[in-house]
Amino acid sequence: MKKAVTFLSTFLYAAIIFLHTSLLEAQEIGLQLYSLREQFKTDVPGTLKLISDWGITFVEGGDSYGLPVEEFKELLNKHKIQVVSVGATFEELKDNPRKVVERAKTYGASYVMCAWIPHTGNTFGIKETQMALSVFNRAGKIFREYGLELAYHAHGYEFRPYRNGILFDHLADKAQYFSFEMDVFWVQHAGEDPLQLLKKYPEKFVLMHLKDMAKGTPKDNTGHADVEANVVLGTGEVNIGALVAEAKKIGIKYLFIEDESSRVTDQVPQSLTYLKSL
Repeated sequence: MKKAVTFLSTFLYAAIIFLHTSLLEAQEIGLQLYSLREQFKTDVPGTLKLISDWGITFVEGGDSYGLPVEEFKELLNKHKIQVVSVGATFEELKDNPRKVVERAKTYGASYVMCAWIPHTGNTFGIKETQMALSVFNRAGKIFREYGLELAYHAHGYEFRPYRNGILFDHLADKAQYFSFEMDVFWVQHAGEDPLQLLKKYPEKFVLMHLKDMAKGTPKDNTGHADVEANVVLGTGEVNIGALVAEAKKIGIKYLFIEDESSRVTDQVPQSLTYLKSL
């Protein structure tokens, strides 16, 4: 009996360790390539090497930065970097979604991300939201036929009041064929709580941008902010640790660091160190 209990305890312990390891492996820290937009302008091979030197193997991108796509893909392969999500403009989704499919398939991506809904000035409202729903659902349905998932990246103006909630609630409720990518900076910048939003819509978010905000940054829902407000993860006012834990809990696999500041090459390694400490 004692041996049986000992065996069972050992088995359960091994199972817990296996499960814990599997959960860790199921969550990948990547990079949104827009972070290095200035570096790509002068040295594409060197910038990809820098990403590799940081130990990052998954990225969100879709541009070849002036190089022929096949040449860019060779550099990606050389540095063992995989594009798992590609960006697409709203106009592309509206006018030629199949071209976006081709681009995603070219890179071997699983996701397509759109980060902006066209609107003029401060006029974003239900009209623009309904227009976006029509485009996103139509394109998203096409993408799913090819094994791709469309994720809309909210930028802040979607959190304006609407009826008894906000416009984002309407987007989430009517999203039949697309999901969302949470940029934790922009949710916080609009005055919302990104952790509570994640808990409210656990099945809607499939990707995440990890971006911290300098303490005391002024808030608004315009979708615009000073890029220098981006700080090292864990040093700002966004609860990055809790968001990473919640993302793991609900099964978000890819978390992309996005640092738009001029200090990006100094800050990303520090952000990675912070994430490893979690």
